[in-house]
Amino acid sequence: MKLAVIGGGWAGMAAAVTAADAGHQVTVFEAARTLGGRARALPLTLPDGRDILVDNGQHILIGAYTDSLRLMRKVGVDPDQALLRLPLALVFPDGTGLALSWGRTPWDALAGILRARGWGWRDRLSLLRAATGWQLSGFTCAPQATVAELCAPLTRRLLDTFIEPLCVSALNTPAAAASGAVFLRVLRDALFGAPGSSNLLLPTKDLSALFPQAAAGWLRQQGHTVHLGHRVRSLTRDAQGPAGRWLADGEPFDRVILATSASDAAHASTEWSLHAPEPIASSLRSWAAATQALHHEAITTVYALAASGLTRPMLALPATAQHPAQFVFDRGQLGGPRGLLAFVISASTGEREALQKLVVAQAREQLGLDLEPLRTITEKRATFACTPGVQRPPMAVAPGLLACGDYIAGPYPATLEGAVRSGRDAGNLP
Repeated sequence: MKLAVIGGGWAGMAAAVTAADAGHQVTVFEAARTLGGRARALPLTLPDGRDILVDNGQHILIGAYTDSLRLMRKVGVDPDQALLRLPLALVFPDGTGLALSWGRTPWDALAGILRARGWGWRDRLSLLRAATGWQLSGFTCAPQATVAELCAPLTRRLLDTFIEPLCVSALNTPAAAASGAVFLRVLRDALFGAPGSSNLLLPTKDLSALFPQAAAGWLRQQGHTVHLGHRVRSLTRDAQGPAGRWLADGEPFDRVILATSASDAAHASTEWSLHAPEPIASSLRSWAAATQALHHEAITTVYALAASGLTRPMLALPATAQHPAQFVFDRGQLGGPRGLLAFVISASTGEREALQKLVVAQAREQLGLDLEPLRTITEKRATFACTPGVQRPPMAVAPGLLACGDYIAGPYPATLEGAVRSGRDAGNLP
């Protein structure tokens, strides 16, 4: 088939590589000049005049992200070189928290729980009891259960220093509102999956280079086409060609995969429905309505310089309304300049300038560091709110028209792996 992929983010490039590998002829249309979508590189000028690349939001991967790692290797990226692999750790500046060591799943988690600093025996036993119950239930729970309800038997210390930061990092939704079912699925894959599943994989390359750019290079080498700076203005049914064919800006395709953000995809589908015959127009409107019904969460990343780095490449931070960042990353330990830190505020609210001031104060109080803020980036629609029973739109939009992205119906929350798996599925469909 001749395939069009509209959108060159992680989902779109995963769809394109998968479809090309299956023998189809692929054309990618990306409206921006940079590949990666909501996980892409951005330029940053340091105070000394040096230009570097950072990301529009600090992301991490874990060892359970098997499809992301597989497709990286497929397009020539060596994960062992591009990612710093570490045992899972949710350690705070004072050294307390959970830190796993190298070992086989799930014994590494068990040993980490027993050795966690700052946890009493009541904390450890309540977590072990809860984890045993989750495993016996097959890591399932009532569809409407929140993470807070699921974890209610745990101690307050565990809720504040383990469940909340883990939940907001994995689902970008606070535990009081997040889906317990999706949270358990992530825990199952990470803590009880294959060896290394729970490992943290911290990018030492910018997010565009980590997969999308390499995917574009691989596609071009295989004879496929990748257009940058090309926004598809019209998508219509081909009345003259074979049944099910579409015209993207007048060019015929046997199938089209829509791989833009949820808001852009819903807007485009609504626009295209105005010129489509029934029942295609009805399908487009229905899919757009389901997509627009999603609620979204923002993520803010504050890049700043400090006189020194951190004790670890990543630290968890005690988060409150006045101290909003949940994590801080030492980019100097990840291939960047010394002292460059990235503070992450998941499910963020408020204006960028106000959040930046709060983070500067938080770094002084919790890390003893004076910061020189460089750039604060807020992705207002970074992820969908992963709440219990959330109805995510299906992959099928209309005959011959599919959608992929981290917001499409699937087992994972809005993560890089969720996007890649969605793209894989779209690219695999016959």
